Amino acid sequence: MRKIGCLVVLLIGALAGWMLRDRFFTGTRPAEVTAATSWERLTPEGAARMRAALTSLQKPSGPVFVSVKPADLASYVYEQLAKQLPPSADSVEAAAFGDRMYIRASVKPSDFGGGDVLGPLSGFLSDRERMQFGGAFHIIRPALAEFRVQEIRFREFPVPSGAIPRLLKRIGHGARPAGVSEDGLPLVVPPYIGDVRTEPGKITLYKSTP
Repeated sequence: MRKIGCLVVLLIGALAGWMLRDRFFTGTRPAEVTAATSWERLTPEGAARMRAALTSLQKPSGPVFVSVKPADLASYVYEQLAKQLPPSADSVEAAAFGDRMYIRASVKPSDFGGGDVLGPLSGFLSDRERMQFGGAFHIIRPALAEFRVQEIRFREFPVPSGAIPRLLKRIGHGARPAGVSEDGLPLVVPPYIGDVRTEPGKITLYKSTP
């Protein structure tokens, strides 16, 4: 799964966030993200396991919730995101820490338009760089969810939260569905999914109640 479309990567966007971090960024990075040992690669097999979990949840006699690995969910979601975003990125991995899911990848900053988009940041970047972003899932209405991007980091430097919506808009394709947040990435989900919760090491999907 060499392509992870720059959604994953777009976010890399602003090292300017590093230069302005004291002004714009007040959050702290969870220590477990910094020293993560449970990152997993995205794979077609992971996407298949995610589809199997959804099938079991759909059955009337099936469970009311299922828990899956972050990489399995990310592999499944990626199949949609890759259609929305510019191509680029490899060595894609996913993990869950606290109440957020994280994705990281090796990316080509040039896919973001170079200095025209990244501004002064582009002068600090190599041909390929490590980028990481994290966020949480939110069900907007039956069949529509979003992944709200709450944090973006380039190397060890945070990107200002205010820059996230601009970066997403820059690489977006087509009209955004009604109800999707400015910092959200729209996702089509089965209509029977009522909630998605992230915990360390796993993500749990709950069946909607009548």
